[in-house]
Amino acid sequence: MPKFKTHSGAKKRFKLTGSGKIMRQQANRRHYLEHKSSRITRRLASDQLVAKADVKTIKRMLGI
Repeated sequence: MPKFKTHSGAKKRFKLTGSGKIMRQQANRRHYLEHKSSRITRRLASDQLVAKADVKTIKRMLGI
């Protein structure tokens, strides 16, 4: 059997925590920050857990 390849896009976007949860970054933090309030940009800075429905798919892409 050949080895599975890790999905290149997924390995750049998701990180695994020590307890095995998958974290992702939030959208809307890349550009047009001038007109967004600092309160919103601070909130968007923190990483979030991946939705429960997507965990199985992402783990498969990461080869976990």
